[in-house]
Amino acid sequence: MPDESALELNPKKTPVYRVVAVIVVGLAKIFFRPTITGREHIPLHGPVLIAPIHRSNVDFAFTLFMSKRKVFFMAKDSLFRVPVLGPLVRHLGAFPVRRGSADRDSMILAEEVLRRGYALVLFPEGTRKEGRAVLPLHDGAMFVAARTGATVVPVGIGGSDRAMPKGAKFPRPAKIRIVIGAPITPPVSEGRVARSAVAAKSEELRQELEAVYWQSLDGA
Repeated sequence: MPDESALELNPKKTPVYRVVAVIVVGLAKIFFRPTITGREHIPLHGPVLIAPIHRSNVDFAFTLFMSKRKVFFMAKDSLFRVPVLGPLVRHLGAFPVRRGSADRDSMILAEEVLRRGYALVLFPEGTRKEGRAVLPLHDGAMFVAARTGATVVPVGIGGSDRAMPKGAKFPRPAKIRIVIGAPITPPVSEGRVARSAVAAKSEELRQELEAVYWQSLDGA
């Protein structure tokens, strides 16, 4: 069982965050020339689960462009033990999850981030996928949203698979287009939300995620 109270989450953009963000944004503009549509769909306040398509290891970098808010995301705990890198990723909004730990532990931590009213990036496909089609999603994203009341926002990132395909050690220049879809309300119930309701909302998210992904590919 993870210790939720031990989470170190600073919703403010620290000086280190701002410096690194400027560097990352500057490099991204040079190498990827990113464009964004739909940024207004991400609420500026309250819990929000940002659910991007996942086609490349560089997808996390583009979360800096999506909102004025600081966003949080999971990273394997070994990164936090690396000198310089550990404190850096924490400043950028990462929180540690033990590699090999149960998915349930990760979801508990994700819930805690949202219960504090923050913005969380969670890839609903689970791992990197290939192709234009979005296959049936894990119910984890909508399950967490149901338990915390978080709005879910689908995000398409077109071109990241060309920027850093599977097996590549370094990114390469490629045009990136980010399309942020309309918010999806979480399943609600007076009591425990039924699995069927969560599954239905997961399918809604899958369809919307595929739609914004296709839109992002049209301009990338």
